[in-house]
Order: sequence, then C-alpha cells, then structure tokens
Amino acid sequence: MSRDRTELSPRRRRSPVRLALAATTVTALWAASGCVVVHGEREVVPATTRADAARALADFTAAYNKADATYDRSKDADRVTGPLADIDGAKLRAGRLSKPAGNPAHSALEFDDAEFSIPAKAGWPRWFVADATANKGVPGSRWLLVFTRDGAREKWQASYLTVLGAGDVPEFAKDEDGWAQPVAADDPALTVRPRELGRSYAAYLKTGGDTFATGVHTSQWRAQREKFASRPGLARQYIDQPLTAGDYAPVGLRTADGGALVFFATRRFEKETAAAGTEIPSPGADVRALTTGEINRSLTLEFVSNQAALDPPKGSGRGQVSVLGRVEGLTGAKGE
Repeated sequence: MSRDRTELSPRRRRSPVRLALAATTVTALWAASGCVVVHGEREVVPATTRADAARALADFTAAYNKADATYDRSKDADRVTGPLADIDGAKLRAGRLSKPAGNPAHSALEFDDAEFSIPAKAGWPRWFVADATANKGVPGSRWLLVFTRDGAREKWQASYLTVLGAGDVPEFAKDEDGWAQPVAADDPALTVRPRELGRSYAAYLKTGGDTFATGVHTSQWRAQREKFASRPGLARQYIDQPLTAGDYAPVGLRTADGGALVFFATRRFEKETAAAGTEIPSPGADVRALTTGEINRSLTLEFVSNQAALDPPKGSGRGQVSVLGRVEGLTGAKGE
C-alpha cells in the first residue's frame, strides 16, 4: 500500500496479513448515479465525515469509561494507540495490580460541545482532531484528541490528547469546503520543521536556548528540574528522547495565521540515586506496581509525554514555539 509521507501522519504497526488486506482496500463513494471508486493513495479527500468523527469520539468515550471502571486494558485497547495508549495502558495496568476489583473512584468521562477539524489529504493513514469540553478537569477547558486509522476498514483510535484553556485553542485554516489543512513534516515556512519538534524539545529541556517561549512546559519545567536535581542524600538525572516513528509521528494542522498546531511525543527517564547511607524515598502504590527489580540505591522512572505546540510561521516576528499543553504518564520503573 502506498503511503503519503509528505504530511504529518501517524503510522500503525501492522501484521503482514493486515498489510496485504489494506493494500487492496479502496474507498467506495456511492452516488445517485452509481458506485464511484476513489483510490485514497492518490486522491485528496477528507479523512472522514463529521458524523463519523462524532461516532469515533463516542466510541472512544464508551470504551475509555469501561476500561477506567474495571482497570481492564482490553476494554479500550482497540480505541487508543501511540503515546495515549502508553499513558492509558500503564495507568490501567497499575490500577489493576493495586485494586484488582476495579476503580472505586471511577466517574464516567463525558464530552460536550464537540467540534471536529478534519483535514483533506491523500493516502493513508488519515486522522482528524476532536475539540470538546469535558466534565472533568478545569471547567471550560477544551480537550483536543487526535484520532487516526490506517485503512477504511479499521477503527478510529485516539493517539494524542491535550487539554487547553478555551482561549488557547488556535483558529485553524480551512479550505472553501470547510476542511482543515494538514502541514508537511518538513514545512520550511514554520519556525521549527514539525518533524524536528520532538528532538528540539528534548534538546531544550537539557540545555535551554531560545527555540521555545517561556511557560509552564518550558522554562518553568526546566527550573523545577534544576531545583530537584540535587537534594540532601538524593540526586536526580534526566534524559529526554523524541518519539517519532509509527503511531508516535507528529501531526499538525495549519492555523489561520499561517503557523501550525503540532502534536508530538517524547519519552523521558528520571533516575533517582541515593547517597551512601541513605535510601530512595518509598514510592507510591502505582509506581511500585510498574516497577521491576529491587529498589536499593536507585530508581529509574520512565514517562511518555505528548505535547501540543504552536509553531509560528518563520519570519512572523514571534519567532518562538509555544508549548500550549502537555499530558504525560508514568509507563515503567526499574529499581537497582
């Protein structure tokens, strides 16, 4: 199956059998005059309909609530992928180990006032962004979820999630038919080419610089790390890595000002080492549930994080990328 690699799109790991099936799949559009076949590999078409996007959001929500109530990963495994699957799956795994009877604090997640930004593009995979309010979190905030699938017969899966203030959601550029516009992975008109955002962000967290605007997820986070890097009896080290392959590939939508809102993923390792004669602080139940090995002198925590960043047009005068939101979760730990 041919793929369009010029746009930002997540790609799902698939078995050889499913790849063979997908290679023969085409999208059939039924019109009054008969059946018109559109080859998705070549034609620029909307990723889906708005009605289908609404169903995808509803299906995800129902599956998520079943999984959260029971701590059963199988209940939503086919509705999440990429960084969100890592974050969600680890949470459920830890909950299952510490509370096998289910989640006593479960409260159903509900979405309202949903809007859908659906890009028109050629090739698989295809994706869209759902933007809705939720009954959890800060009142009035907007939950942005990226849904993706790799073929017409596959289920839509949520790969990215970020939560923004209502005033932080940018206006997206639309064509004359109201479809959103995806940005190219190597778009030279943006301050940072979207393909490079994960690498640039990891480098910034290590050494600083002026690529990213000050804020909670940039300068303030660096300051917090420095504060806790060395405390009496305990040292912390940080390693950040970009995640760019397969379902972790960044996706972006053109904004009305010529920039882009880009979703990208990173992984970080945080190693705590106790000084001689001291001990690692006792971790919580969720950390212990995800820990392998015995905690003696050190504990290495692994996190997966997904960010939403406003990447301005190059030469616009703004010049810096703004990380608007970040959702992360502990995905593993190792004691030594």
